[in-house]
Amino acid sequence: MTVTADEQAAHRPAPDPVAETPCLVVDVAVAEAQYRRIAGAFPDADVHYAVKANPEPALVRRLVAAGCRFDVAGPSEIDLCLDAGADPSDLSYGNTIKKAPDIAYAYRRGVRLFAFDSWAELDKLAIHAPDASVICRVLASSRGARWPLSRKFGCAPEMAVDLLRRAARLGLDAAGIAFHVGSQQMTPARWEPSIAIAADVFARLRAEGVNLRILNAGGGFPVDYLARAAPIQDYAAAIEEALVRHFEFDQPELMIEPGRYIAAPAGVLHTEVVLISQKSYGIEPRWVYLDVGRFGGLAETEGEAIQYRLTTPHDGSGRVGPVIVAGPTCDSVDVLYERTRYDLPMDLRVGDILRIEGTGAYTATYASVGFNGFPPLRTVCVNG
Repeated sequence: MTVTADEQAAHRPAPDPVAETPCLVVDVAVAEAQYRRIAGAFPDADVHYAVKANPEPALVRRLVAAGCRFDVAGPSEIDLCLDAGADPSDLSYGNTIKKAPDIAYAYRRGVRLFAFDSWAELDKLAIHAPDASVICRVLASSRGARWPLSRKFGCAPEMAVDLLRRAARLGLDAAGIAFHVGSQQMTPARWEPSIAIAADVFARLRAEGVNLRILNAGGGFPVDYLARAAPIQDYAAAIEEALVRHFEFDQPELMIEPGRYIAAPAGVLHTEVVLISQKSYGIEPRWVYLDVGRFGGLAETEGEAIQYRLTTPHDGSGRVGPVIVAGPTCDSVDVLYERTRYDLPMDLRVGDILRIEGTGAYTATYASVGFNGFPPLRTVCVNG
């Protein structure tokens, strides 16, 4: 009996999506579960996924279907969310640095909630997003965060009072205050000082007849890497306690903007061992070079801030020893871990595939385009 080409193709094994490395595999079902977990911990908050963490369309569609809202940083993210079925009212334009045409575009597409932290940005919003709701971002301490945020975003509280007063006079809806305590924030109590500052701003403006209603407590909620993070319920409890202490019975509408918390556990980066070597005949760690490094998506290993968990095909099978982990490029800063102690199996060989766990956030979006000729990090979504 003759077998047609179509019949042969039907019985051919499906190609392995990670046969070619490096490759980030994102399980969108895990991202949805993470969203439901944090939404359950904060039942009275509007949860806005920070799209910049991982803008894969399949992931965004899954979150739209689950009822999530979104924090967007620019027109392309607005289009992505709306194309995935999100309502414009579910989008918050959280970037405080926006071109005037981008503000106008967002407004035309129906976005009505914008963040700002300066006089010039306020003027742009008044012109290009008339009657929109605006939230002023204040400076916050990032102490305790593995990936601290700098003074690039936010203003002093006394300036926020003046800005929001001016926003109301310009016909905008002076809606509230935002802050961010740093990414991968390991200290649940870090939100309390900023909530106290926000409560004071609310009270000062209320005395002038400007009634703020929204408190955006940002993101920063951590996940497990080498070090385990406290349960999300601990963060929810700390924030709730601070709200009761500082706002008492006049509670604001709470917003949170998790990115890493939702996306990171959904991703596993598959990478090949390109080379294993030593620098001398002495007793020293092996150098393990992977086909992905800082420029291929692992930018958060800068300063060894984010310490990913590595798994190999040889785990549990024998002796392990210390290693220095590096990327493949011709750049001397492309070293992932040298000070942090990593022990990998002595049986590790060139050609083995390592799994870098928890890499669903801030990896593919951080990958360079064409540095040393390496392509951007490929992403494959499953369970979409």
